Amino acid sequence: MPDSKRLLILGGTGEARQLADDLAAREGLTVITSLAGRTVAPLRPAGELRIGGFGGAEGLTAYLRSAKIDFVIDATHPYAAAISRHAVAAAEAAGRPLLRLERTAWQPEAGDHWIEVDSLAAAAQAAPSLGHRAFLTIGLKELAVFAALPDIWFLVRLVAAPEEPPPLLSYEIILGRGPFAVEAERELLRAHRIDLIIAKNSGGTATHGKIVAARELGLPVMLLRRPPLPPADTAGSIEAAIAWVGKVLV
Repeated sequence: MPDSKRLLILGGTGEARQLADDLAAREGLTVITSLAGRTVAPLRPAGELRIGGFGGAEGLTAYLRSAKIDFVIDATHPYAAAISRHAVAAAEAAGRPLLRLERTAWQPEAGDHWIEVDSLAAAAQAAPSLGHRAFLTIGLKELAVFAALPDIWFLVRLVAAPEEPPPLLSYEIILGRGPFAVEAERELLRAHRIDLIIAKNSGGTATHGKIVAARELGLPVMLLRRPPLPPADTAGSIEAAIAWVGKVLV
């Protein structure tokens, strides 16, 4: 449509995909989702799809202008700090409205035994004093931090099989894509005799099952704190993000 507004969704999360699916059929709106391209066989959102990086904040600024993007929603993972920072800088430089769709972080409840750390290096340093059979759910890229730990066996969950073996001394890989039910997570932890969980505070419901299962089994959970991000208009739900789009379109 010649007068259609153009929305760029910085994606890679289930929320981003659902947001695109909900908005793609809206009259007067063209939805383009951008994926970094790191996930093998990602679930395709409705609307147009772009795969690949932008080349930093300057590259994203240039794309917003050349693609005639009218507004942007950053719906990336809470730990994708670089692209979120670039989004704030690019939206400001290009004069485009920006919303960050941000999952609410998990909060500890009675019975939780959390150890929160500011880096995965700190997690690797502390892990041997907490357990010897760890469930590791931090993604593929950062596994090397745990490579030099001889006294821990790792159960590593990934979305897709890695092209090369991970740099861990003792491990098993399992594949899965959330949501994961609490009952299944509890049985997984029991079956592999897990005594420590190492994860990111991703928020949301899809991977929260392991946190609940750890509480029920009395297991320690080492959580990486979220990285700091620059200020931005923020929505805590898909419904709030859709309402923001409605206001921008008026």
